[in-house]
Amino acid sequence: MVDMPEGHKGDGFFATKLSDAVGLARKNSMWPLPFATSCCGIEFMATMASHYDLARFGAERLGFSPRQCDLLMVMGTIAKKMGPILKSVYLQMAEPRWVMAVGACASSGGIFDSYSVLQGIDQIIPVDVYVPGCPPRPEGILDGFMRIQDLVGEESFRRRNGEQYRELMQSYGIK
Repeated sequence: MVDMPEGHKGDGFFATKLSDAVGLARKNSMWPLPFATSCCGIEFMATMASHYDLARFGAERLGFSPRQCDLLMVMGTIAKKMGPILKSVYLQMAEPRWVMAVGACASSGGIFDSYSVLQGIDQIIPVDVYVPGCPPRPEGILDGFMRIQDLVGEESFRRRNGEQYRELMQSYGIK
């Protein structure tokens, strides 16, 4: 059951702030875009399957078009050659958008400390939630997803128009 936002209740009506209603709707209707390159992708498949069932949390529809998704889930090893492609996918997503780095490789390069592996996707795009593990268990992916939901539900409309957000985007070379 979804918790009701703060508001006024009476016979046949409920009134709350628009930002609370929109936050509730957004957090319970996420459209994830899986960007899976290795073993973390297999764990994500298990997370989507019936035993763990990510759909229980409002992520029924996986999208494979960045223009229709609002959560980029990066799973697995990202080669430096793949970096510009990942950034391009991120930039094609509409605002508001969130990013989850799943597994040690996406978070920090994992065991692959080599010239060809990106040592964490946060070098090219901002990351909202990191999910540890090599590979992370489905429970960890679910926990990361719930943390993203908490961020989405609490975010104000104006945060993405603020100076701090603009500075963050500029630090990644995003205008």
